[in-house]
Amino acid sequence: MKRDDMEYTYYGFENCVGAFFEMATDDARHLLPPHLQPMEMQHTRSILSVMAFQFTESEVGAYDELVMAVIVPPMVEPGKPLPKAAFSPYKVATSTEAARLHAIERWHLPHLMKDVRMDFTRGDGQMDVKVRDVDGAPILDLLVTQHEYQPSRNMYNAFTVDGDAKFKANIYMEAPHSEHEEENGSLTLYEHSMNEGLTIDDVATYPFREQWYQAGQQTFEPLETI
Repeated sequence: MKRDDMEYTYYGFENCVGAFFEMATDDARHLLPPHLQPMEMQHTRSILSVMAFQFTESEVGAYDELVMAVIVPPMVEPGKPLPKAAFSPYKVATSTEAARLHAIERWHLPHLMKDVRMDFTRGDGQMDVKVRDVDGAPILDLLVTQHEYQPSRNMYNAFTVDGDAKFKANIYMEAPHSEHEEENGSLTLYEHSMNEGLTIDDVATYPFREQWYQAGQQTFEPLETI
């Protein structure tokens, strides 16, 4: 693997909430590049990840971000921590153009090419996230509930492509972390270009795993060509 000659990239966030949902493996395979395979929960059922970030510090200022991804097998490397999960993002949306251009140029992430509005409403032990595009069209509603928080520094793989080039980034999340499988959250997907490729009626409306990172830091290692 070849690593780009660049420094680590840091992002500060106020909250990161997300959850894993069952989805059709046929859909997952169509959303993935050919060199990746979905990780199945059981035969014909793969994993959709929905993550919502409130970034407070970055090279391009504060912004909100929605990441839709398929979970794939991680890449285990000698001398590195075991990845907590591995993601292949198939669509990302941001609240600012600067954030969108930054992520496309640096991380080769596929984006919705318009701004979105993300409303984070914190209640009693839960976070409700409503995502709408700049024209007001609904994209999704996500509800994530909290559990006991623990200090954490978790590593994840993210796989991206740009034409025939294939990339991997190791991402570290360092913050108080809540994770559970109580199935208390929910997901509502709407007909929107952000959700193209998903059979909406076949995506579970409740998660089998929920995650909530409180205020902390996200660190990207230099991008690697694989």
